[in-house]
Amino acid sequence: MFKLMTPIVWLTRLLVGAYPQWKGCAPSDRQRIYFANHTSHLDTVVLWSSLPRDLRAKTRPVAAKDYWSSGIRKRIAQEELHVVLVDRKRTENSDPLAPLREALAEGSSMIIFPEGTRRPQAIPSEFKSGIWRLAREFPHVELIPVYIENLHRAMPKGALIPVPTVCSVRFGAPVPFTPDDPKDEFLARCRNAVIELAEQ
Repeated sequence: MFKLMTPIVWLTRLLVGAYPQWKGCAPSDRQRIYFANHTSHLDTVVLWSSLPRDLRAKTRPVAAKDYWSSGIRKRIAQEELHVVLVDRKRTENSDPLAPLREALAEGSSMIIFPEGTRRPQAIPSEFKSGIWRLAREFPHVELIPVYIENLHRAMPKGALIPVPTVCSVRFGAPVPFTPDDPKDEFLARCRNAVIELAEQ
């Protein structure tokens, strides 16, 4: 059992606010994939911290193994966030989605960033296909778009210490999905759902 009201949550809210705005849905015990734009290393902590305490207990962020595998980052990942670590150094037979499937199969909700890498811009870039593959395998899981506003200013690329600022986290309506949805159409629908939240 991991901690729910921790120093990392308190510090995140102190530095950047992480104010949640539930625009198209309400907090729910339903299993969900929260997917968001990705502009900062703080995105993972900020989105997780913006969830109600009881939902943080069952929501696992997905993050790059190479960034969260040492020092205080490793401690935060393992002891606080219960992160699903993904190895970005693929081998011929590796399956980067395997740990995500395992987490969903055990009943956890999940936080992912479908762009795959940080981009310091207001509008997200094209989404990679992982979210489509997961939706096909776990069609009962709700897909919740999230827009994280202003965070690239708090910790721009290359920064070591966050700059205090005000950040909001907007949660949208569940994105509809059927297993027959073409990949490109579905990915565009998900990306547009995040963009619409950026404009609110």
